[in-house]
Amino acid sequence: MAAPTLDLITIGRCSLDLYGQQIGGRLEDMGSFSKAVGGCPANIAVGTARLGLKSALLTRVGDEQIGRFILEQLAREGVETSGVVVDRQRLTALVILGVRDSHTFPLIFYRDNCADMALCEDDVDEAFIASATAVVVTGTHFAQAGTAAAQHKAIRLAKAHGRKVIFDIDYRPNLWGLAGHDAGESRYIRSDTVTAHLAPVLAQCDLIVGTEEELHAAGGSEQTVQAIRNIREKSAATIVCKRGPMGCVVFPGAIPDDLDLDGGVRGPGFPVEVYNVLGAGDSFMSGFLRGWLRDEPLETCCAYANACGAFAVSRLLCSPEIPTFPELQFFLANGSPHRALRHDAAINHIHWATTRPATPPGIMALAIDHRIQLEAVAREVGAPFERLQDFKVLAVQAAARVADGRPGFGMFIDGRYGREALFRAADHKLWIARPVELTGSRPLDFEYGGSLGTHLIEWPTSQVIKCLCFYHPDDPEELRLRQERELARVYDACRTLGRDLLIEIIAGKHGRLTDETIPRVIQRIYDIGIKPDWWKLEPQKNATAWSAISDAVERNDPCCRGVMVLGLEAPFDELVESFRACAAVPAVKGFAVGRTIHIEPARAWLSGAITDAEAVDRMADRFAQLVAAWTGARRAKAA
Repeated sequence: MAAPTLDLITIGRCSLDLYGQQIGGRLEDMGSFSKAVGGCPANIAVGTARLGLKSALLTRVGDEQIGRFILEQLAREGVETSGVVVDRQRLTALVILGVRDSHTFPLIFYRDNCADMALCEDDVDEAFIASATAVVVTGTHFAQAGTAAAQHKAIRLAKAHGRKVIFDIDYRPNLWGLAGHDAGESRYIRSDTVTAHLAPVLAQCDLIVGTEEELHAAGGSEQTVQAIRNIREKSAATIVCKRGPMGCVVFPGAIPDDLDLDGGVRGPGFPVEVYNVLGAGDSFMSGFLRGWLRDEPLETCCAYANACGAFAVSRLLCSPEIPTFPELQFFLANGSPHRALRHDAAINHIHWATTRPATPPGIMALAIDHRIQLEAVAREVGAPFERLQDFKVLAVQAAARVADGRPGFGMFIDGRYGREALFRAADHKLWIARPVELTGSRPLDFEYGGSLGTHLIEWPTSQVIKCLCFYHPDDPEELRLRQERELARVYDACRTLGRDLLIEIIAGKHGRLTDETIPRVIQRIYDIGIKPDWWKLEPQKNATAWSAISDAVERNDPCCRGVMVLGLEAPFDELVESFRACAAVPAVKGFAVGRTIHIEPARAWLSGAITDAEAVDRMADRFAQLVAAWTGARRAKAA
C-alpha cells in the first residue's frame, strides 16, 4: 500500500462567509461586510494547513467569481484543491453572519440547491481518498441522501485502505430542516431522526469531536455523560467533548461517571474575552488534529486545540483568524497580557506576517508615482497636466515589456495621475505600490485628507500602501512626534484593512547622512510599534551603513519582506555603484527607480519631440539596463 501524501481530506460544506463589520448591530442594520472562505470542512482544511499539515478539501463550488475566489484562497493557504469540483449548474453557498453581543451571533445560510450540497458518490475518487492519512466527515452532509452517500463512500474507501476516519458532528438544526431560516444560530434541537442518521457513522470512526450539545444529538441523550456512553457502545473511537471556556475532555477509553472526574484527559481552556464564537469549533478541531495526526500526547493535542479555539473566539472572522503554527507556538510559550487576543500587537504581527499574501522574494520596480516633479516638467514645456495620465500608461507598457511576464517586477504608481496606469499594471500582474502621502509634505500629511481608512478601503487589496516620510533623527522633537503620529495612523489603517505597508524614509535632504542615520530612524520606528512590510531607503555610501540597516531590520522584525533602494534621480553610474554597495546585504531585496528612467523621456514626450513608441522604448531600455546592473551585482556577490 502506497504511503499517504496528504495528512487529511475534509469533506462537506464550503461557502463564502460575509461578516457584518458593525459589532453590536443587528444583521438588518449592517452597512459593510468582510468576506472569507467558510463552512466547517473548508475552515478545518485552512486551519490545519496553517498549522503545518498537508490538507485537502472534497466539496463543490460554483462556476462563478465566488467559487473562483474560494479556489484561489484555498491555494494561497496551501490547501490541495484537486478534490474541489466546479459545479456549472449551481451557485456557491453563502452565509451572512454578525456579532450582536457576547451571547448572540446571528447568521443566515443561503444553501438552497447550492454547489456543495450536490456532492455525490461520483465525486469521491478512491485514489484521492487513499492518498490521505485521514478523512474528516461532517454532520451537515449526512442531512441529505446524496451528500450522505458521498461521505459513506469516503468512509468505506478510507477503511479499506487502512486510513483513519474523523467525525466532526457539526450539528446545525436548521440545516436538518428542524428550524427556520432565521435560526441559523441555533446549535441544538433534540431529534431522534438526527440521532438515527448519525448512529451508523459512529461505529466507523477513529475520532469523534463535538460540543456537549452535539454529543447529545449523536448520543441520543441530553445528559452529557450518558450521551458519550451511548456513543461508546457503538464506537471505539477517541471521543472529544468541547466545553467552551472550560476547555475539553478526551476519552480514549472507558467513560467515567462524571466529566470532571478521572477517566478522561482534560485540557484546560484559556481565559480570553468572547468576541465571536462562530468558527471556534473549526479552529479547535484544526489544533487538535495538528497534534493527533502527528501522534503527539493527548495533553498536547488539547493544548493546541484550546489555544486555537481561544484565538477564534477573540477575533471576528472564521478561517482567516485561525492561527499559524509559529503564532500558536508563540502564544503557548509566552501567553498574552490581553484577554482580547486581537489587541496583542506581538501576536497580531506574527499572524499577519505568516498569513499575508506571498510576494516574490525581490522586486525590481519602475517608480512613476511622482507628481510634483512631473507637473514641473509639464509646466516647463507648456503641456496640460492631464497628459501625465497618458504618459504613465506608457511607463506601464515599458515596465511590462521588460518584465515579460516574469515575477519580481513592479511599479510605484499614484492615484492622482495614474488611475488608468494602475488598471493597466494590474492587467500585467505587476507588483504595485501606491503612495498615500501628500507629495512633498513635511511634516507628513496624506493626499486625500479626512479619514485615511475610508480612502484605503477603496483600493484593491493587492496594492501595497506606500508612505514617504522626510524624517531625520535629529529633527526637532515636535516635528518628529508629529511625523511618528502620522506614520502610526497609516500603519494602523493598513493592519486593520489587511494591506502591506511600505515606508519610505528620506533623511539626507534635511540633515547630515552618516552610517548610523538610517539605522537610528529604523530603530525609532520599530520602538514606537510600527513594523512595515517593506522599507524603501536612499542609497548609502558604504557597506557599513547597509550592514547596520540590515541588522536593525533583522533584530526588530525577522518577518520583514525587505528593503528596496530608491534612486533620487541619481546618474546611472551612481545607481550602479549603490547597487554594488548593498548587493551582499541580506535585508536588501530590490530597487525602485523613477526619474533616472522617466524624466528625460517625459520632457521629450510632453513637448511633442518623441512619439508614444519612442517614449516606451527609452523607458524600457533604461529600466532594462538597471535590471541588468542589479542582477549582475547580486550574481557577482553571490559568486
